[in-house]
Amino acid sequence: MPKWTELAFSEYAKRFSREFPLTLTTIPMPKRSHTNSVDRYIAEEGAAMLTAIPPKSITIALDERGKLWNTQELAKQIEHFQNNTPQLNFLIGGPDGLSKVCLEKAHTQWSLSPLTLPHPLVRILLVEQLYRAVSILNNHPYHRGS
Repeated sequence: MPKWTELAFSEYAKRFSREFPLTLTTIPMPKRSHTNSVDRYIAEEGAAMLTAIPPKSITIALDERGKLWNTQELAKQIEHFQNNTPQLNFLIGGPDGLSKVCLEKAHTQWSLSPLTLPHPLVRILLVEQLYRAVSILNNHPYHRGS
């Protein structure tokens, strides 16, 4: 990831409270060669992602075809999921997207936008929206929207 991505992500991540701890787990991209197909890379990355997911947790796959939630709806979803488990996982695919298996195993699919977004920007948008949603749930003044 570019340095600006890490700086922006860490800026929001440090704002989270103990009630909503945030951990970033990065899965290394499979080594690419001209002899392997893109489908193979997507499958390898997906298998590694699924292995990293703790048991008894809820997984939300970020996908442009997922549900479009506004910020208030995201806050309600987080509250609902946290009532069922303390562990939420958000899957962001690599440059070629998430594997079909990841999409199928996720509890739901969420779209930040119908636009195709670059991976570094998705990471920042995700952490900002999570912070905004948690702020709503904690009655913190960060979110000033309606």
